[in-house]
Amino acid sequence: CGVIPLIAAMLVAGVPLAPVMAFWIASPIMDPEMFVLTAAGIGLGFTVAKTIATVAMGLMAGFVVIAMERRGWFADVLKNAPSCGACRPKFDASAPITVAWKFWNDRQRREDFYAEMRNTGWFLGKWLTFAFFMESLMVAYVPTQLIVQAVGEGSAFAVPLAALVGIPSYLNGYAAIPLVAGLLDMGMSPGAAMTFITSGAVSSIPAAIAVYALVKKSVFALYALLGLTGSILAGYVYEFSLSLV
Repeated sequence: CGVIPLIAAMLVAGVPLAPVMAFWIASPIMDPEMFVLTAAGIGLGFTVAKTIATVAMGLMAGFVVIAMERRGWFADVLKNAPSCGACRPKFDASAPITVAWKFWNDRQRREDFYAEMRNTGWFLGKWLTFAFFMESLMVAYVPTQLIVQAVGEGSAFAVPLAALVGIPSYLNGYAAIPLVAGLLDMGMSPGAAMTFITSGAVSSIPAAIAVYALVKKSVFALYALLGLTGSILAGYVYEFSLSLV
């Protein structure tokens, strides 16, 4: 949901829907922080595959929108789009830019840094604590056989089922890491795990509500369809790639 204000500003400022949709699909799934945490919590191989899936899903979304726009779709995408006369501030590329790398020499910058560190630490701490708590409950009370039957490697519907389960149960990207790690330990197939963690980031209920409030129904439907389709394809491709190793 954090990218919604940026997406709104881009659309109002006149950025075409295709690159916006590509960014919209990809940005919630992976970022540098997410890469490090996923590699530590699940494994480097899974993280690299998730990164590749993120780029592929974004590109797929962008090219699909380009093809549809060429056929006259999506001339107007925003609900009640405001006028934006000040969305494009002037920028002089020739003006000198001073970068203060040694921020610790500036008192205000130090205070900003510590404040951001506290906010980020609190955000990560509360969600990861909750996620590990949920993982412990799941390990203690959810029968392993149930997980294996539903989304295990022997289940024919593991990948699409993981996409559907990700919609109501996905909390956020940070909380999903230990949750997916626990599900993998309990027998969830790697392809289903890939689908769960990618589809949940795009189509979870909080994200869907934010998107629905911003754009028209046709754009929202395409966003949801591209997110679910891309995540299911990512799961199947990842599962197939592992079978070749």
